[in-house]
Amino acid sequence: MAGDELAGAERRVWATMPTGTRTALAGLSGADLRTLLLTVARDRAASVRPSELLRRWREDRFVRPARADPRALARLEAWLWQLLPADVAGVELSPVVPVGTCSAVAPVSQNRVVTTMRASEVLSDPTNALAIEAAVRRRRQSEVHLATAQRVLRAQDFGGDASAHFRLFTLVSTARDTGSGDTQARLLVRHLTYWRTVLAELAPTVTPQLHVTTFDDRIIQERLADTVRPALAGDAVPLVDEPERTRGRGYYTGCALRITVLGGGLEIGDGGLTDWTARLRGDAKERCLVSCLATERLVDHVVH
Repeated sequence: MAGDELAGAERRVWATMPTGTRTALAGLSGADLRTLLLTVARDRAASVRPSELLRRWREDRFVRPARADPRALARLEAWLWQLLPADVAGVELSPVVPVGTCSAVAPVSQNRVVTTMRASEVLSDPTNALAIEAAVRRRRQSEVHLATAQRVLRAQDFGGDASAHFRLFTLVSTARDTGSGDTQARLLVRHLTYWRTVLAELAPTVTPQLHVTTFDDRIIQERLADTVRPALAGDAVPLVDEPERTRGRGYYTGCALRITVLGGGLEIGDGGLTDWTARLRGDAKERCLVSCLATERLVDHVVH
């Protein structure tokens, strides 16, 4: 739901409430508010009829099963894990994360997230959750590289019959800055090399490409030219400059990535440098790179 639509709905709902309701609710402790909401949910669930469950199953985009073949997805993701470097730790995330996991570190509206009644939210982006786990592990490791495969749920309407939930294979890397953009370059080489290997191995016939955009960062531009590009030399999967991209500016810091097939016609992945672990650890020297691939989009183009 768009922000203006939600604001209109909020005004309508509060207008039906007795005077003082909003102030009273705002004054409740977190535990008391959860108790109240759970009571309401229990009462509403008690009135649900089996026929209503069938209707919701057919009509509610949040609960409809995905159209993807789970066997094809499992085969593809098994290959992704097999191709992953041995020093990348796999993480099996919880389906829920602390409320604010996205909005507290990135410019993302909470309206796009399915919030629960227990101070948590349904996982909508595993990069944010992995960044928290990476920040925790950085206390005892000089650098951290994590990966996960996860089904995520997002509240925004993607239009048509697009599903509200889908699977992502995600990488997050974080390390302390060593100066001159060298850390960022090393992380970029690591992620781009992995995704190039994946595309060359699993989707060589559908014209895969990697795209890179810098956002007003001269140092990153220099490291792309003298470090990243030489490390990815070769034409198996080209690294394409995309200076016209504006999406992600303000979300990513300095550099953004895209993964495409069909000669750039279909985006199947995204990523970029972020300040998330720096904010989580309270250390401006922390550097973080996130990237992900939508496995359900890729599986349609993999030759079995």
